[in-house]
Amino acid sequence: MLDESNETHLLESLGPKKWLVTGAAGFIGSHLVETLLNGDQEVVALDNLATGSNANFDAVRQSVGEARWKRFSLINGDIRDLSVCRVAAAGVDYVLHQAALGSVPRSIDTPYLTTDVNVSGFVNMITAAKDSGVKRFVFASSSSVYGSDPRLPKTEGNEGEPLSPYALSKSVNEQYSAVFSRCYQMESIGLRYFNVFGPRQNPAGPYAAVIPLWFQAMVEKKPIFINGDGTTSRDFCFVANVVQANLLAATSTNAGAAGQCYNIACGDRTSLNQLAELIGRAVSKHGQQGVMQPELVYRDFRPGDVAHSHANIEKATVLLGYSPRFGIKQGLDFTAEWFFSQQH
Repeated sequence: MLDESNETHLLESLGPKKWLVTGAAGFIGSHLVETLLNGDQEVVALDNLATGSNANFDAVRQSVGEARWKRFSLINGDIRDLSVCRVAAAGVDYVLHQAALGSVPRSIDTPYLTTDVNVSGFVNMITAAKDSGVKRFVFASSSSVYGSDPRLPKTEGNEGEPLSPYALSKSVNEQYSAVFSRCYQMESIGLRYFNVFGPRQNPAGPYAAVIPLWFQAMVEKKPIFINGDGTTSRDFCFVANVVQANLLAATSTNAGAAGQCYNIACGDRTSLNQLAELIGRAVSKHGQQGVMQPELVYRDFRPGDVAHSHANIEKATVLLGYSPRFGIKQGLDFTAEWFFSQQH
């Protein structure tokens, strides 16, 4: 069980508010819903269940209990429909916009669909939020906006050229947010997520993220496929850190906080070779006897991928008060514990 006391205290001090979480049936969205309900907030969820799952809602309901679950309502709809967005945003204090079509490889396969969901859907949602008079609009951006810029650590203001339609869509989101701030005095904040992982992340499908995919492979004693030579590195960020960042972004009273984009990560990096070893240890600790030593199979780099990703989180620390409480090892332990609880 994760300790959410800091986030719960923040929400209790805020008092009961009404929140809209888009993409609420997804991995990150469901964790936001869970924390908000535990903080006695009212939550409206908007999701078309294209990539999210009702099973995530079932897990949240079981976690928070029936009394808090009564403060939850679901709108089964698509952010590409402006009328649906307007209904969802009505009377809402804060919007946490997570709905998007993720995955760099998927965006390369289907650029039109990625643009339709991530850009047109974003404009619909921020427009509905503006017209509804929400206090603040917080949205999921991505470390992919750094693109071709090779400098490490990645620091806000040093963005390169986008390397994929997905990266471009997130960059456009940030620019729309800035324009809405200038034209309409809309308070919005973008959070550049760096490789988020944790419980409820789906290992299935052709676009699954690396950590759930490797957990599944190790449990099934299958090979681990590594794109490149394994020296590629990422700043892996446990989902509870992302929840903290969203709540801080939505509620910050710092005069300089709004109208900005922030790196949300741990400020560290792990190579894929190191990650395979760490997951093997977590699997051994929580589910299988003996240290796992999976077969590693190396293959070509994927188009659109960057070689290294490492975040400078100073801006989020200073302006939002962000302080990640879970590093990769602790996060993998929580994830392994959850993963084995799902094996039947």
